[in-house]
Amino acid sequence: MSGVIVTGPPKADLEDVDALAGFGVATVSEAMGRTGLLGPDIRPVQQGVRVAGTAVTVLSRPGDNLMLHAAVEQCGAGDLLVVTTTSPCTDGLFGELFATALQRRGVRGVVLTTGIRDTQALRDMGFPAWSRAVSAQGTVKATGGSVNVPVAVGGQVIRPGDVILADDDGVVVVPRERARATVDRAAAREAKEAATRAAFLQGELGLDRYGLRETLARLGVVHRTYEEYEEGVRP
Repeated sequence: MSGVIVTGPPKADLEDVDALAGFGVATVSEAMGRTGLLGPDIRPVQQGVRVAGTAVTVLSRPGDNLMLHAAVEQCGAGDLLVVTTTSPCTDGLFGELFATALQRRGVRGVVLTTGIRDTQALRDMGFPAWSRAVSAQGTVKATGGSVNVPVAVGGQVIRPGDVILADDDGVVVVPRERARATVDRAAAREAKEAATRAAFLQGELGLDRYGLRETLARLGVVHRTYEEYEEGVRP
């Protein structure tokens, strides 16, 4: 497998990246029309952490972390490393030593479709990580791959420089050219949710606030007392 290391790709503005970090993954995905999620199987190795960064992408062979070493050189402050492989792999491609090198360069975290190891050490050093598996299985450094090329994860295309936002709910990608617009839409959605939350605290029901009584009626859903229901189903 030959490959390429692309240097100097365009990136989303860090001001927009940091603004997106103020919103949850669910809010941002909803703001983009319920798109961008990388799937429910990529999970955090820590809890209570939200991070956003510009993607540095890695495409590697299964069981081989050579290209992760190459990617470290391409990483800088505000980046977030995204690692996937040419076919499914749960080996522990990433651990504490990689995190140490990346943290020194100002990298904000890592997302892998593979396995990860040294999870306690990662939590202790405060390096956020999301992965598809936790595995102590070691790897080799023997096969070429690519850095900073478009990759596909969970049905989403991630390009270098796109925004990656991750929290306890999962991971979402925001195309770099849509970062500012997504900040604005996410802020509007959050304001709307705040108003709904206040209404619920006052006792309003979702059935009324969202006009769902009409929806139920249109679908033919009816109310029956317990006695009416029992009478209707009794043989």
